[in-house]
Amino acid sequence: MFKGSIVALITPMDEKGKVDDPALVRLIEFHIEAGTTAIVSVGTTGESATLDEIEHCTVISRAVEIAAGRIPIIAGTGANATAEAIRLTRCARDAGAAAALLVTPYYNKPTQAGLIAHYSAVAEAVDIPQILYNVPGRTACDLLPETTGELARISNIIGLKDATGDLDRLPRLRTLCGPDFALYSGDDASGCEFMLGGGDGVISVTNNVAPRLMAEMCNAALAGERDKALALNDRLDGLHRALFIESSPIPVKWAMHRLGLTRSGIRLPLTWLSDEFQTDVLRAMQQAGVL
Repeated sequence: MFKGSIVALITPMDEKGKVDDPALVRLIEFHIEAGTTAIVSVGTTGESATLDEIEHCTVISRAVEIAAGRIPIIAGTGANATAEAIRLTRCARDAGAAAALLVTPYYNKPTQAGLIAHYSAVAEAVDIPQILYNVPGRTACDLLPETTGELARISNIIGLKDATGDLDRLPRLRTLCGPDFALYSGDDASGCEFMLGGGDGVISVTNNVAPRLMAEMCNAALAGERDKALALNDRLDGLHRALFIESSPIPVKWAMHRLGLTRSGIRLPLTWLSDEFQTDVLRAMQQAGVL
């Protein structure tokens, strides 16, 4: 099981929107040095919706190659077509990824029965550990705890990233899914409390910008050191909020460029961070001590 501070890594791009391989190397080395426990490559924060399948598979393969076994790579392989999700998950398996992260099918608004059928089909087709991802604010689709409990019975479905921010779901999920099923927060603002309440880690946007501090906070929370974890999280709180001041990953890509780790590339329909919000992100970076 992966635990602790997991980064939802951005996909670095140049000014024309082309994937920037040297920057990808820098980012992975940055996280290995900072103590991040795993990397999600080409998840939704990695602009999976605007990479074509060849690019998607290539970035995953390069992340695995660059990491060279020093840090696990979890591949984002979700799609709103089941056949596409299967193809991407096969790419992840063939590249040597440690696991796959599959967002619920977006826009389609499948029923709970449809979600069970979708995830069951991917799990049956591809023998790789798979993590479900529920983010109804972006997908218009809510993977309910009872549905997650059904899917947890499938041997290679090993966990859930829950980005609802609803901490009341955590005990219900734990009861339904059992002690060995990994539960990750996908909501930075409530991630610390999620871990203090029995969650296994955070798959984090904030981790892109402040990986060392995120690792320290997650380690403290998982150790049950409540006061220490909350004090560290207070320093991160500005980033948890500012990095969503416009649609993610717009603010986090601006922040990474400001740190000098990436170029100013992002793909339409997303645009570069508006001038009016740059001071807010900068102030949050200073609060976290990364500038």
